[in-house]
Amino acid sequence: MNSQPFNAWKLVTLSPLPVWALVLLGVGLVLGIGLAAWGVRREPSRGRKVVLWVLRVAAGVAALFFLLEPGIRHLQVARMKNRVAVLVDRSASMSFPGEPGGPTRSAQVGEFLEKSAPALAALQDRFTVEMYGFDPELGPVTTATLQNEPPRSGTTDILAALRSVSAGSQGSRKLSGVLLFSDGADNAELAGGAVGKARAALADMNVPVSTFLVGKEALKDLAVEGLKVDDFAFVRNSLTVEVEIHGRGFSGKDIPVVLSQEGKTVASKTVRMGSPDDVQPVAFTFTPDQTGRFVYTVTVPTFPDEAVSDNNSRSFTLKVIRDRVRVLLVVGRPSWDERFLRGLLRQDANVDLVSFYILRTMSDDPGVVSQERELSLIPFPMEEIFDTKLHTFDVVIFQNFGYADPQLSIAEYERNLEQYVFKGGALVMIGGDSVLGEGRAVMPTLMQALPVEAAGPANVEPFKARLTPEGARHPVTALGTGVSSTESAWAELPSIPGINSTRARPGATVLVDHPFHLVDGKNAPLVAVWDYGRGRALTLATDASWYWAFTSHKEGSPNRTYDRFWSNALRWLVRDPDLTTLKVTADPPSVEPGKPVGVVVSARTADYQAAQDAQVRVELFSVATQKPVAVQTGTTGPDGVVRLEFPPPAPGPYKLLGSAKRGETDLGQGEDAVAVRAVGPELSDASVRPELMAQIAKVTGGKAYRLQEQSALPEVPLLDPPVVEVGRAKDQPLWDRWYYLVVLVALLGAEWFCRRRFGYV
Repeated sequence: MNSQPFNAWKLVTLSPLPVWALVLLGVGLVLGIGLAAWGVRREPSRGRKVVLWVLRVAAGVAALFFLLEPGIRHLQVARMKNRVAVLVDRSASMSFPGEPGGPTRSAQVGEFLEKSAPALAALQDRFTVEMYGFDPELGPVTTATLQNEPPRSGTTDILAALRSVSAGSQGSRKLSGVLLFSDGADNAELAGGAVGKARAALADMNVPVSTFLVGKEALKDLAVEGLKVDDFAFVRNSLTVEVEIHGRGFSGKDIPVVLSQEGKTVASKTVRMGSPDDVQPVAFTFTPDQTGRFVYTVTVPTFPDEAVSDNNSRSFTLKVIRDRVRVLLVVGRPSWDERFLRGLLRQDANVDLVSFYILRTMSDDPGVVSQERELSLIPFPMEEIFDTKLHTFDVVIFQNFGYADPQLSIAEYERNLEQYVFKGGALVMIGGDSVLGEGRAVMPTLMQALPVEAAGPANVEPFKARLTPEGARHPVTALGTGVSSTESAWAELPSIPGINSTRARPGATVLVDHPFHLVDGKNAPLVAVWDYGRGRALTLATDASWYWAFTSHKEGSPNRTYDRFWSNALRWLVRDPDLTTLKVTADPPSVEPGKPVGVVVSARTADYQAAQDAQVRVELFSVATQKPVAVQTGTTGPDGVVRLEFPPPAPGPYKLLGSAKRGETDLGQGEDAVAVRAVGPELSDASVRPELMAQIAKVTGGKAYRLQEQSALPEVPLLDPPVVEVGRAKDQPLWDRWYYLVVLVALLGAEWFCRRRFGYV
């Protein structure tokens, strides 16, 4: 026998009649009341009319009462315990102090929930209280965890956490409410506020979310934010980098901002903070002078009492490429060699050519009878070219240019040219009867940048250029698709009349030499190259390379060996990535904190075929400390490619220095740059967002609170649990009482009496 008492009731109708019959009878009663009212419409006495209407309506209600046969149904019911979720933000921004000098925001939440344990226990009588941390995935959390374990997640995604906890409401245990503890520093769907689709998603939950803002807004912090820069730039073209300096608590202070490239200062500016919470834009404009990928860093100083110091710098990578190769051609005097080379460079769409050649010296007789008439020929603009505009050129070519005449001597600008090459420029010296020991000009400073030095008088006997073993593998002299075809192409070139006598400097690479003219017991170099500082230099010890163009249509087939030689030379001088046998690429070039550094290495042989089974070694080199921090090795696959990965390094700029070998053959070296950010989106901004927390509460029907203003858990809006019938039900009739029938008869009798009294019956 079920002894549990009835604990609920409700009014019901006990009439055995179907619903449609009750509806028809109800309509009949309404019509009867209406007809009675219509019958007394002409009654002149308002009082009599009202009495008759009231009696008829009361009688109709009494009749309806008996038709419906009302009763009380006693019920034995139970309430289901719904869920209340306590969500605590476990992102890295919760590790900031809640207030200057105080515990972390996460610890503050832990202390508050620990003090609120009695209030949470009271909720357990009606609800099942569940406590989660989101980072951004949901996971159980305790007050001890909040106080002792620092939050580490790199993302705050409040909407995803709310969706996850709401997804558990699909069964019988519904979600009645959410208590959200966070600083509001969302950097996912709610980063722009509770608007648009995000607002609609919050409203569709149909669950009140009460928010508790953690942390104060008065923290002292200086941060580099809002970086805007293109992914790539053109060499020797100006570029602008825009950043925002966000200062809290630095009103009226001047903040120095420095832009550096791998430890070298590029530009600096000073900004003044105008308010306690101010954002100042800073724009740096500079001109990259070398191609490749480089790491740049924007830095502001670290002041005492800052909430976080890791956001005082921001690193980024920039790939510098060429749009066109800008070439300066300076010619001693017109010649066939100058005509062929100048024509070739002018028709190349990838070359932006500026050329000068000397047609007269200042001492030449111009042959002008009238001194008032001006010549169309102008003096050579040395200062503008070799001083003001020198840095704008990618390659400088001297073609048989050498004068002892003070009016044309470049002695004053030799140091500029030497430093131009040393700092990343490219220089080509083409021989002739005025340079490399043949002319009267002496250029000792500039000659330091060349891979050869003068070694006596020229040999004017015709000869066929001979390719050296180094030249057979070098991209400058690669006239074919492989070593054998390159050697055949050079063997087919015609003889040229004469060579300047030079000797190669230590460290230079001789690509082509003279087959029988010796200097110091070695074959005299014809084509030699080397790296000088950050730049490159090439010498061609003859002014007769134009003879090589005569094979361009041999036997009706366009060979174009002359064109290919000079095209290869320019590409090598400007460090075209396609001419490297080892390509090192950071994957990706910018790395978030705590993430590994990936690198992809592509190795090729001297004939530019994929180097399978090559042994690759990559060194992760710290630009900040100028020391290697890690080394990874690997073996290339059939495509000559291997991917390596370094464990997460400390924040800062790094170089990836790669080398490769296959057997005993050295496949070359390569490098790339990678920036490891000091902080991710979470730690770049220590501020709290009360407006977002208030929006979440308003949209969902909850309430917004500030944690520091609450001493205990307040009364928060929660949906009541649904009532579910269980156990027994008992009906108790109300209509079967004798006095209800007496009331009905009395009402009808009173109406009949009044109608008779008033003359209606």
